[in-house]
Amino acid sequence: MRISAHWYVPLLALVASCGGGGSGEAAKPADAPVTVVEKALPSVSDVLALVYDNNYQVPADFFVDARASTAQSYTMHHVLDESRSFEMCTNDFATAQALEAADNESRAVQGRFVGTVETDRYFEFARELSYSASIGNIDDMTSPGFARVFKCSDTLRDGVDRSVHSGFAGRINARPLNPDRVREFTEYFWQFAFFPTARKKVLDTYSAETPTHLSHTLLLGFVSTGAGGEGCDLVEMVEWRFTTSRTTGETQKAFEVVQTYRAKLVNGSPTLCN
Repeated sequence: MRISAHWYVPLLALVASCGGGGSGEAAKPADAPVTVVEKALPSVSDVLALVYDNNYQVPADFFVDARASTAQSYTMHHVLDESRSFEMCTNDFATAQALEAADNESRAVQGRFVGTVETDRYFEFARELSYSASIGNIDDMTSPGFARVFKCSDTLRDGVDRSVHSGFAGRINARPLNPDRVREFTEYFWQFAFFPTARKKVLDTYSAETPTHLSHTLLLGFVSTGAGGEGCDLVEMVEWRFTTSRTTGETQKAFEVVQTYRAKLVNGSPTLCN
């Protein structure tokens, strides 16, 4: 990792926010073979314990972003294309800098340039953001904002519609292409998935292989308050699988609800409804 310019905040953090969705869907193959993962699902009691735990989000060995230790509130996002659908990429620093500068000009809150970080995956640009006192949910009137532009040599997302849960997910260009690459790709983008924060629970995460494909699955747990009827919540267990071609790196995502329950909290304890 190469760091340039003066940093006014410690290097850090788990994730904050991302931009809106888009509708541009490129003509990409949608029939990549799905690698079936033979793995026992957690017990109902274990699922309920995790989805109702306000302090739980991901397993202990889940991907941790470089910004996860930031000591103050901050924002982080990727520079998007004009349709606001997919993340831009370039291997040229000057091009990335120009893309980020144009992106900054279009933001509701513009920032003063502070510095850059370059990794194998992206160029990151830090800015000091100044907020007006009229914004009630901002504790610090000045806080850091981080914008990333992917390196095409690592991650290509052209044509990805980030607002849908199944379909084309991009191409992994980083090599060697192995289970760890696919896992990190999948768990990295979980940070920017379109789910309410309260529903972002990863119960488990696991990989599988075939001679032609690599896959990584996020086992998710969602609670929809009151959606179960009769004072009960709807609890869903979901497999979100990302399957990558060993030869091209093209990746497909598939979102499948595998179990549902009706549950509620009784004296603070999660309990199945009759």
